[in-house]
Amino acid sequence: MAKSEVKLLGAWPSPFVMRPRIALNIKAVEYDFLEETFGSKSQLLLQSNPVHKKIPVLIHADKPICESLIIVQYIDEVWTSAPSILPSDPYDRAIQRFWAAYVDDKFFPTMRGISAAQGEEAKKAVVEQVAEALALLEEAFGKCSKGKAFFGGDRIGLLDIAFGSMLGWLRVTEKTNGLKLLDEAKTPGLAKWADRFCADAAVKGVMPETEKLAEFSKVLMAKMRGAPPPK
Repeated sequence: MAKSEVKLLGAWPSPFVMRPRIALNIKAVEYDFLEETFGSKSQLLLQSNPVHKKIPVLIHADKPICESLIIVQYIDEVWTSAPSILPSDPYDRAIQRFWAAYVDDKFFPTMRGISAAQGEEAKKAVVEQVAEALALLEEAFGKCSKGKAFFGGDRIGLLDIAFGSMLGWLRVTEKTNGLKLLDEAKTPGLAKWADRFCADAAVKGVMPETEKLAEFSKVLMAKMRGAPPPK
């Protein structure tokens, strides 16, 4: 397939954009990565995703597909010759989809709340909520992996991509707040899984460096406050 037939609209710091990039890497699909500029939306993005007007958007043969987890599942269904991302068993598929939704609906918003919390008591309360979410994901890892390397078993699956895409921002949150969220003592399975996930060939090239992501975070926060970016 010609490279130009597959395009991905996105931005490197976005964990949601990272998901289809990992999926495309797993399937060995060549694609054009069209980088969106922070603070503005290209005409192509507005045309391709008129409902939400946000990244990522996959454009395949001039047809746009939106929402990161939907895109990943689309990639899995279209490029079938490469390793499957979703399990073949319907129950296992449903469980992976459930926990992937949990990552988006509960874990990620709670983790983002750490930096936004006002005062030490409020921050402590949010950190405890994140710890509870990670404990649940640790338990889910034990059940989904069935003793293997990833949530998806021997290979990266849907839930690995959904949760693993958050690891960069999790590390930035740890760094900027002086925390250890992914604790080897409390979540040993997840701690080892995170190292394996980040070392995987499909992930290494798209996982942002923590320092680079932390610098972007400072600029982002400054713009949101209307202040000049840090020197």
